Amino acid sequence: MAREGVHETVEAILKDRPRGRVLDVPAGHGSIAHRLKRLGFEVSACDLYPELFELKDVDIRKGDLDSRLPYDDDSFDHVVCVEGLEHIENPANAIREFSRLMKPGGTIVVSVPNIMNIEERLKWLFTGYTSHFKPLSAETLAPIREEYAGIEEAALHVNPIGYSELRFLLESNGFEVERAFRDQKKKNAALFIPLAWLIRATAKASSADKRRQRWTDEMNSDEVLLGGNTLIIQARKV
Repeated sequence: MAREGVHETVEAILKDRPRGRVLDVPAGHGSIAHRLKRLGFEVSACDLYPELFELKDVDIRKGDLDSRLPYDDDSFDHVVCVEGLEHIENPANAIREFSRLMKPGGTIVVSVPNIMNIEERLKWLFTGYTSHFKPLSAETLAPIREEYAGIEEAALHVNPIGYSELRFLLESNGFEVERAFRDQKKKNAALFIPLAWLIRATAKASSADKRRQRWTDEMNSDEVLLGGNTLIIQARKV
């Protein structure tokens, strides 16, 4: 289940985009597909577990983001991937597939857990793991596998992907990042503002060229550093 604000942000990004074919993968129960169809897009849905999909008037196909998706090259004008990359073994393969499937000029919207906000950075510093990616010991996995028997991938976060990793994968596969969004402000974000100022002031010690090369300012932006639980990236196929 996506966090509050994620689906609304996806809809807001695409509502003014040219209408055409859009792929929603993984589609889950069909919440985003329903929103996009309501906006006037021709929606195709894809998921590792198509039996979960509930919309009757949208084509749904079985597809694995770790493999080749069941569509021809240049099939779609836009792609939406929410709650997907953190659940698979090979996010790079998924981004390559999105590039293969998309026509030039199209928009891709991708979400990942925000492991780079200031609260998660502090948790990593003091514990060695974040809220989204805890150690998956056999003892931890046993009740999860029992509850989600047959669909464990839908429940487990196995790949921590930060802003820099996601941007690298997108740019390496022909996408240009246009904007980052947060799902919603964290309730306790104000407590971390003084520390955020310190992080940003320290970053300013580097030259503008070095900050640009390393995306320092972007990783210390409000959307990332003071962002919520989910980071949403909008990019364009060039």
